[in-house]
Amino acid sequence: MPPSMSSDRKSLGVAVETLSQPKVNDEAHNNVQHLREERLMSKAELARRAGVSVLTIDRVERGQNCRLDTKRKIILALGLKVQDKDKVFD
Repeated sequence: MPPSMSSDRKSLGVAVETLSQPKVNDEAHNNVQHLREERLMSKAELARRAGVSVLTIDRVERGQNCRLDTKRKIILALGLKVQDKDKVFD
């Protein structure tokens, strides 16, 4: 039996797979974390100013894609203009 099967599950004949974090193929590089930290701003403060959740900020900083409207909100919350989008999102 594969080593990933627990002893409790062996009697049932059910394999337990180890799940890893799914890779996001559409990762977008950005400078949100750098710009936020440069302004001595917490994720919570940026999220509050942008009107999004802290989880959304965390996801964006990790390179996951987000909606165009969310990008706009983050850019403005960082005190930049929408025209500066290339400074934030590549």
